[in-house]
Amino acid sequence: MTTIGLIGSGNIGGGIARLAIAAGYDVVLSNSRGPETLADLVAELGPGARAATPAEAAAAGDLVVVSVPLRAYPDVPVAELRGKTVIDTNNYYPERDGHIPALDDESTTTAELLQAHLPDSTVVKAFNSIYFPHLASLGRPSGDPERSVLPVAGDDAAAKTAVTEFLDTIGYDALDVGPLAEGWRFQRDMPAYTAPYFAGTDPNEGRPVGRAELSDRLAEAKRYRDL
Repeated sequence: MTTIGLIGSGNIGGGIARLAIAAGYDVVLSNSRGPETLADLVAELGPGARAATPAEAAAAGDLVVVSVPLRAYPDVPVAELRGKTVIDTNNYYPERDGHIPALDDESTTTAELLQAHLPDSTVVKAFNSIYFPHLASLGRPSGDPERSVLPVAGDDAAAKTAVTEFLDTIGYDALDVGPLAEGWRFQRDMPAYTAPYFAGTDPNEGRPVGRAELSDRLAEAKRYRDL
């Protein structure tokens, strides 16, 4: 695996791109506004990065990250992602995305929506539960006692292994939460969502989160209807 495609290159997508470049990957960036709007980010990242359309980024990526506002998931290219592992970083914010009944009644999850949109791809949920400055700062080499762990969920073991290996190369361990349906455990407002990684009063300062702590936070999750 040498190239990471990014559909959406904002705070999380751009952060993943920076980590990927630092780890030796090539990245192909895209957004909804056109490749020319990514010129500054491409210049910052250097010769391993280029900008493209979402369809081109999807086609180029060995592993593809979807990091768009959830309301835009129906616009994610389908044909170009056929047979590929796709990382879903999305979160549901009704005030931004509008109300989605299947999410409001908790009969599905954001990643399952994307999986239904991409029937010939394999979706893995990751990166949605960490604040972007913490993602940028908390990466550590394998074996470092202050290495943080991030939750992942997916229905395909091989795809989760690929995402776990990518996480490892950019400085993070992975905790397998189970199938996509269990992704709700680290969605917005859950105990494992962003809060564990905050160090104190400075929102940009992060703290390492280990496997035991994250496991406890995931176990504390309750459905919205039970809160």
